[in-house]
Amino acid sequence: MAIDIKSYKKRHLTDQKPNINLVPFIDILFTIMIFLVVTSNFSAVDVSHNAADSGGTGKPNVTDVSGNAEYYIVPVANLHKVTVNGVDRSDAIANGAVGVQAKVMDEGQMSIRPGEIIINTPPGISPQDAVQRPNV
Repeated sequence: MAIDIKSYKKRHLTDQKPNINLVPFIDILFTIMIFLVVTSNFSAVDVSHNAADSGGTGKPNVTDVSGNAEYYIVPVANLHKVTVNGVDRSDAIANGAVGVQAKVMDEGQMSIRPGEIIINTPPGISPQDAVQRPNV
């Protein structure tokens, strides 16, 4: 009995599709991904050389940027309400902005929400002095 090698090769080699094992490929991708995540720096804050001078309050140091002005303009999109120590000072709004006293910005608390500013002044500053209508 003769062995028919040609028909065996033709039958088995044409029916087979290449078999690719994806497990090592996935392992290598996860290893590369873990390496990149561990070695990456995701900090969005750029630490400057005078970060210790700002006090770490998160508020801008207005004296470095704006000079020695008494009031600073705070623009807010769609601004319609300004509250200072519970007193409505919406009459001080001009063109979507309000003038806030420098001492209030440095020592007080400001909460800015869409269309609204809520300010708590330091002791000794009245709501009329804390917020003024800007000359825009």
